[in-house]
Amino acid sequence: IRCWSNIPFLTVPLSRAHGKSFAHRSELKHAKRIVVKLGSAVVTRGDECGLALGRLASIVEQVSMLQNQGREMMIVTSGAVAFGKQRLRHEILLSQSVRQALHSGQSQLKDMAIPVLEARACAAAGQSGLMALYEAMFTQYSICAAQILVTNLDFHDEQKRRNLNGTLHELLRMNIVPIINTNDAVVPPPEPNSDLQGVNVISVKDNDSLAARLAVEMKTDLLIVLSDVEGLFDSPPGSDDAKLIDIFYPGDQQSVTFGTKSRVGMGGMEAKVKAALWALQGGTSVVIANGTHPKISGHVITDIVEGKKVGTFFSEVKPAGPTVEQQAEMARAGGRTLAALQPEQRAEIIYRLADLLTDQREEILLANKKDLEEAENKGRLALPLLKRLSLSTSKLNSLAIGLRQIAASSQDSVGRVLRRTRIAKALHLEQVTVPIGVLLVIFESRPDCLPQVSALAIASGNGLLLKGGKEAAHSNQILHHLTQEALSIHGVKDAVQLVNTREEVEDLCRLDKLIDLIIPRGSSQLVRNIQKAAKGIPVMGHSEGICHVYVDTDASVEKVTRIIRDSKCEYPAACNALETLLIHRDLLRTPLFDQIIDMLRVEQVKIHAGPKFASYLTFSPSEVKSLRTEYGDLECCIEVVDSVQEAVEHIHKYGSSHTDVIITENEQTAEFFLQHVDSACVFWNASTRFSDGYRFGLGAEVGISTSRIHARGPVGIEGLLTTKWLLRGDNHVVSDFSEHGSMKYLHESLPLPQRNTS
Repeated sequence: IRCWSNIPFLTVPLSRAHGKSFAHRSELKHAKRIVVKLGSAVVTRGDECGLALGRLASIVEQVSMLQNQGREMMIVTSGAVAFGKQRLRHEILLSQSVRQALHSGQSQLKDMAIPVLEARACAAAGQSGLMALYEAMFTQYSICAAQILVTNLDFHDEQKRRNLNGTLHELLRMNIVPIINTNDAVVPPPEPNSDLQGVNVISVKDNDSLAARLAVEMKTDLLIVLSDVEGLFDSPPGSDDAKLIDIFYPGDQQSVTFGTKSRVGMGGMEAKVKAALWALQGGTSVVIANGTHPKISGHVITDIVEGKKVGTFFSEVKPAGPTVEQQAEMARAGGRTLAALQPEQRAEIIYRLADLLTDQREEILLANKKDLEEAENKGRLALPLLKRLSLSTSKLNSLAIGLRQIAASSQDSVGRVLRRTRIAKALHLEQVTVPIGVLLVIFESRPDCLPQVSALAIASGNGLLLKGGKEAAHSNQILHHLTQEALSIHGVKDAVQLVNTREEVEDLCRLDKLIDLIIPRGSSQLVRNIQKAAKGIPVMGHSEGICHVYVDTDASVEKVTRIIRDSKCEYPAACNALETLLIHRDLLRTPLFDQIIDMLRVEQVKIHAGPKFASYLTFSPSEVKSLRTEYGDLECCIEVVDSVQEAVEHIHKYGSSHTDVIITENEQTAEFFLQHVDSACVFWNASTRFSDGYRFGLGAEVGISTSRIHARGPVGIEGLLTTKWLLRGDNHVVSDFSEHGSMKYLHESLPLPQRNTS
């Protein structure tokens, strides 16, 4: 017997062998048999008279989709009373209007009163209509539905119980969706504390307990309880400090304060939680979620089954470490402490991390070797990603040098005064740099990204959440351990957090109350997915690195092959590698053109011909499928243009605003290119590979941004800062500056304090 909220109830019914519920949301996609419970607030309209037809149609569509995937779906529905109330009100109004029209004329119609309608009568009038509606909706998806009405007595009588169980199993076997409801037309009022009467099951007092009872009886994998709130909160929703509980564990009841019950229906959230815990301990996983929100109700059921972070998931398995929400809060608190340190202390942390990268080189490379071996054995990574995953002594040395550059340049990054203004006498205004807050950096196959980004976050005083790919798990683990070791010298270990839980990237992107900026580092597909998933959180980065090199008619023969080779072949997997080579038409069939082709062949670069280039050739290489292709390998596209203007137009049409280069000795042509190409980085006679925070002298970068707001190009410390305004006055009020006031605005610019350039 389990006691909670002064209502004891048995945790496992005698009729069912104890099963095992899913431990993590990600496992819900394996659910075969699913019960969807639709609360009264979900099914009915806001006026409680009639059904929310659009919402109901969306739910039927989702259930049908899952049923057609081969799952066994059951619905426990409310709504008969509301539907019946609508029908009976209509009938009463109609009969009253006829009588009053006959006896006293139309003038008294407005004074007609609707009598209070008895719930059982409403249920009797509404059951057939509700079922007819479900049948009509499911028919649109070639699915048959069947109605089952039950009462508490059906579960107490062993024969009736067996009959019900057999009926449901037979319906599921025939691919029919059972639609179950309490028979509210005849059901007696629930007896108080009937669970105490020695019955070895939870009492069916409302549709919450009915759904839980059925889920366990039918050995269901998942019970989805849809209500009019997002899930379970630690205090009544709407209160100032209420927080949605992502995962609820048995034993956490004491941390929850329940509010009033739903606007309609028999049970409130306390009844739902009690039913959910009973079902959970009977072996059925449970999610309580919002089925009324217009933005999510159209996909709430399918999202839950896909394992997305929707509503409250009930689990019996507590994770070993903190949740990602707790990690984000720890990162924010740690970041604020970090920002309050002296600049020298933040620099000391970064210098210590740089030393650890070289001192612990062997351990880092050993962990990286494990990642490489696992990736190769599973065959899960393409060659470009394997190259990004690999660490080496030279990479670690370069990382350490970059970190020391960050430490040296970070002395006055936080709290630097950008503007000083004398607003009026003794009223001074300052604009100063401050950290953005909490950064979420998501990266694939790039363990070297972890210390780089950590150092930039430390230098700028930001809290940091890191989500690395599982292919680099061993490398990320040791690099994060070293980062926290460095942070510990000034007691700010929690400022940088590595997310190790099974959080999906899409779920992380929904933490808009906890995360201030998302920075994706990885494939163009990853960046696009994050930009699509992020709701209310800005994303800094670029979705593609389609970089161009334009060879002008006045290009130097010596420079062309060197720059093209370096841009394409030095590290083809990089986002700043050459992808499209633009050649001026006059260079075709010249010795310079032949040298370019020969060099690419020697370097084993596969060439794809653009449409115009292919038209000049009798036997051309394979024609490019798209001029907007990021190859990320020893491949590139060659296209022909007639002028520098056409080269600029091509870059604007097919490029990604990342990095574009002109090779020419004509200064006027070069300046035209530099001024007119609208990309984050535009170079003259230099490799695209210079587009990098380390090579720019920023020490490192959190990424390269192609957006036009806040930061563009390689983003270092400056890009991770924002500003705030400090106003220092002495009893100043705005009314003193009115037309007849005693003070006047001065708005005088004041000199800035001297920067620390040491």
